[in-house]
Amino acid sequence: MGPRALERAGGRPLWSQLQDDLLRRIRAHEFDASFPGELALTEEYAVSRHTVRQALGQLRADGIVVAERGRPPRLARGGPPPGIDQPVDEVYSLFASVEESGRTQTSTVLRFDRIADGIVATRLGLEESTPLLLLERLRLADDEPLAWDRVWLPWADAEPLVGVDLTRTALYTELAARAGIRVDGGRERIHADVADVAVARLLSIPAGAPVFEIDRLGSSGDRPVEWRHTTVRADRFCLTATFGTGHPASTPWSLEQAGPAH
Repeated sequence: MGPRALERAGGRPLWSQLQDDLLRRIRAHEFDASFPGELALTEEYAVSRHTVRQALGQLRADGIVVAERGRPPRLARGGPPPGIDQPVDEVYSLFASVEESGRTQTSTVLRFDRIADGIVATRLGLEESTPLLLLERLRLADDEPLAWDRVWLPWADAEPLVGVDLTRTALYTELAARAGIRVDGGRERIHADVADVAVARLLSIPAGAPVFEIDRLGSSGDRPVEWRHTTVRADRFCLTATFGTGHPASTPWSLEQAGPAH
């Protein structure tokens, strides 16, 4: 099949013509095995790299192509990039939310340590020297980075998790099964931010891309048992809230001064 010639004398931008022709070739399954890189496309269509990047940028925005900095572009698996729609008017598990969306959630454990952290211990209502578990994970949906997750739990509660494989399971499930602790309430604060270089590298997004920063104080009954900070890719995750007189579980939102995330 191959590329079609672009109309250079017309009023329509070259990048838009290129986008349409790439869509035609995608629908014809020409790129099922692999998608051409930027350099190959500039040579095929005799256009500038800027034109190629504009076309790919729109295809990426439409969820058809995944084009991440430092990696060759590729077709999005199964169509548009996975979007996780998460209600915020109930206790939720990111693992369950991803799985319910039809994606496969996995985690890479980056750190699992017994530590002391006076600030977090105080947030949990504990004496500052109380030992804690710090669990740091990279959360993935269909093998694509979704979130950078750090959780602090009282060590006395979390010790039964030592040696547990957390690759394909929910922390809340394991905490309930092995320690008899169910996270059934709490408070969460969510604000928008942009990814710095380190976060961008970890989540495979450009530096400056939008992210959600989520702080959670989770409780079991009246007792705080979890402090969590999660950085989530905004292009793969959205939040929904239910409100109104017909939904007693709903609570009003409040505005507060955003400060540094810890």
